Amino acid sequence: MKQIINIKTILPVVLLLVMLSVTGCSEDFLDRTPQDNYTEDNYWASDEALRLAVDPLYNRAWFGFHERSMFGLGSMRGNDAFNNYFTAEFVRFQTTSLTTEVAKAWSSLYAVIAMSNAVIDGVLHKCIDSDDLTQAMKDRTLGEAYLWRATAYFFGVRIWGPMILSEDNAELVRNPIRPLNPEEDIFKFIVRDLRRACKLLPETRDATGRATVWAAKAQLAKVLLAQSGWDKDKRNDDMLAECIKLCEDVIENSGATLINYEDLFKYQNNVNDESLLAFRWRVAPTAIWGTQNTLVSDLSWSDVTDVTSWNNNMCATIDMIELYNLDPLTHDAIRRKATFFIPGEHYDYIWAAKGGYTYPIGKNVVGDNVGWMQVKKGVVGSKADNDGNLDMMNSPLHTHIIRFADVLLTHAEACLGNQAELTGGRGLESFNRVRDRAGVSRKDKITFQDIMNERRIEFCMEYQTWFELMTWYRWKPEFMMNYFNNVQKRGYNITDGNIRLNADGSISWSMYGNWSDALNESVPVWDTLEDFNSSSYIPTVVTPANVFIPYPEADLLANPLLSKPPVPYVFSEDE
Repeated sequence: MKQIINIKTILPVVLLLVMLSVTGCSEDFLDRTPQDNYTEDNYWASDEALRLAVDPLYNRAWFGFHERSMFGLGSMRGNDAFNNYFTAEFVRFQTTSLTTEVAKAWSSLYAVIAMSNAVIDGVLHKCIDSDDLTQAMKDRTLGEAYLWRATAYFFGVRIWGPMILSEDNAELVRNPIRPLNPEEDIFKFIVRDLRRACKLLPETRDATGRATVWAAKAQLAKVLLAQSGWDKDKRNDDMLAECIKLCEDVIENSGATLINYEDLFKYQNNVNDESLLAFRWRVAPTAIWGTQNTLVSDLSWSDVTDVTSWNNNMCATIDMIELYNLDPLTHDAIRRKATFFIPGEHYDYIWAAKGGYTYPIGKNVVGDNVGWMQVKKGVVGSKADNDGNLDMMNSPLHTHIIRFADVLLTHAEACLGNQAELTGGRGLESFNRVRDRAGVSRKDKITFQDIMNERRIEFCMEYQTWFELMTWYRWKPEFMMNYFNNVQKRGYNITDGNIRLNADGSISWSMYGNWSDALNESVPVWDTLEDFNSSSYIPTVVTPANVFIPYPEADLLANPLLSKPPVPYVFSEDE
């Protein structure tokens, strides 16, 4: 494996990341830089030191994955939005072993794993008896490291399938050419780590939003739901039952609740009653490179911010527009407004000092109620809107990994299980709680397709969609292949003037260049792909051969075992 850190340098690297993280921001986990001169022999001696050691697992360790890889792999590959000129290869399934974001994802996830290993080793084997070090902090630090290591592998198994399991950095240095391990073992490893985290993490979080036992239980429920159907014709009933039990524990006892949907994506609410697990980024103007959320500049443009940005043509897909239109009364107006800019909608928290921002109608075209539908999630407005905590490629907005809504929908899906439909009970109530918050009509029964649709809408543009689709693909491969190729309508370009807000509140779409009269570009053809003919369109074909992402080319060359069949992982006897 290319991304191997020598065990002799792991602690200095951890300490460097810790110091950089702390000096990069005065508002997050700690307010001051420790004055001691730390060495490997004396570092693990205080609660403060352990807190610092785990801090980078909330941001810096994930930076390469989040910068653009998670965006492309999660949202673009999931077909949430599309842009011909930015990460289009993810939508079109044209990623290769040479794709930059693929290599960054691989190296970043293994950075998380290596750092987690170092923290675990430090707490278990290097702690010094001290009045400044408590058992509660040792437990919490271990729990956080197990949780983040499991989270890295959970992302990875849904990207590549087989991965290399590692829990000992020293062993990895001694034997760097390691075989892949099968998906079954990856899940066993993840579940083991999460069970440990559930025993170690506290119930109460601090003001910074660090992970608690409820984050671990929520993540374990998601993993068990995925594992229950992974490479199986029928989901495993025992795993479903445990998933349901975990979800109900979180629902009843965590204190988590749903908040206003649009408020989830304002930095002032980074720590809130819905967020269970998140990447917690440092903020401008003092954050250093590698600790911040860079995606604001990929998503914003000059109309909606005063920091340098460049990606103003990322638009909703046909797929998403049709999902919003499913509700006959509201057309999912609350969630679509928070996810995409809608023609005529007013955003009072963008350019708030000027009275807010209204997304234009009829921009650059002839016609009524016609415009565009650019991405809104991740667009946070101006510096003033964010109390100065905003700069080019530096958003103060944290990245949700697990929200309470995720637990509710996981609960509903597990209760549906292998049934054709769910007609009542607590699972259906969980499903409808999510819809109640969104202001859309309740359902008296739900199917697997309803679960899919709800997740697509609820978490659109939160960099999660593809990971959920892969979970379902490994359970229902034929169903999902048809969905990828025939339902999602991938790779069609919608530009300014190709979105129309109808009188009943629904949205119509048209393809760029699909005009009823080639000489009259003010008359687009709405809501159909019939007769569409564009030389710029590139069809997308998803197959079992390309549904997983290839391993990075450099790592394939460095480790020839990545091209060989997986080998079972050797777990210790007590596992």
